[in-house]
Amino acid sequence: MNTLDILLKADIPNMPEQEVKLKRLSSICGAPVIFKLKALPYSRAAELSKNQSEELNVHIVLAGTVEPNLKDAELLSKYNAVTPAELVKNMLLPGEIEDISRTIEKLSGYRTITIEELKKK
Repeated sequence: MNTLDILLKADIPNMPEQEVKLKRLSSICGAPVIFKLKALPYSRAAELSKNQSEELNVHIVLAGTVEPNLKDAELLSKYNAVTPAELVKNMLLPGEIEDISRTIEKLSGYRTITIEELKKK
């Protein structure tokens, strides 16, 4: 069977998702604080990389976080944030933002080896 046939028979894969527990916030809150993250589609990843700024990791976190809803009005108010980007910066430490961003990048196929070179026989 050739590659085209294999691809045509396969189900279209969903974007990868992963849940991560934030240790510091879980300790502070007294309960597990779980973020559900998802891979970014190509167009969104390209848009973010084109508009690179010093807050790139914050925007990757915003784009790749499914839960909690980082646009929730109560959550914004709780952390004295006007925008979701401010919320991320007020709620998370810089290292946590970096770790979550890297996890989303890995889910999206970055920072990992995604291909295997075949040896000629």
